[in-house]
Amino acid sequence: MIYVLFGLLILVLIFGPQYWIRTTLKRYGKWRKDLQGTGGELAEHLVERFQLDGVKVVRGAMGADFYDPEEKIISLSPQHYDGQSVAAVAVATHETGHAIQHKEQNPDFMKRQKRIRTAMAIERFSVMALLVSPIIFALTRVPHSMILTVLIGISGMLANVWVQFKNLPVEMDASFDKAMPILEEGYLTGNDLLGARAVLKAAAYTYVAAALASLLNLGRWLIILRR
Repeated sequence: MIYVLFGLLILVLIFGPQYWIRTTLKRYGKWRKDLQGTGGELAEHLVERFQLDGVKVVRGAMGADFYDPEEKIISLSPQHYDGQSVAAVAVATHETGHAIQHKEQNPDFMKRQKRIRTAMAIERFSVMALLVSPIIFALTRVPHSMILTVLIGISGMLANVWVQFKNLPVEMDASFDKAMPILEEGYLTGNDLLGARAVLKAAAYTYVAAALASLLNLGRWLIILRR
């Protein structure tokens, strides 16, 4: 019974944030004809207003809301690029906030890119280590060799989780030190600002949800290796 409750607690901790993010975006993603324009149009306007030279706004794939500093691209998913909603406006401003961080050479933002590249390389290496660990054990029959490769794999995945949490201040800055003050200038008013704040909080914590999902993936690998 205790193990069942513990398992349910883990599932809530992992999937709870993802559910909250999805429902928040859906709640404030309804079309609003009284708003000034779409998320894509607002992002284009902000790029021009803040003189973000070389930055392009594009319609990305489903769920592809991000800023790519190497290509200088603000990617907005179709519902946010074409959408005329509080969620679309808030997400577009959040991603533009990252472009502003880039222009200002925000130290945390610049470190974030290095962390992400490092974490991706470590994670790829760790996945390979987990994949080959049973083969190494089968060839050597030395338990310590498998333990070592498993530890390498686990450390790689934990490094990815660590990076996601370390990047949270950058996301919070893009949401509440960049996007929110912009929206308060008159782009949104009244209750819409409250809705935007909820969306911006969800946008900031998207990476936390991704980190928790990585922990679930780590658990899955451990179960596979035990078999």
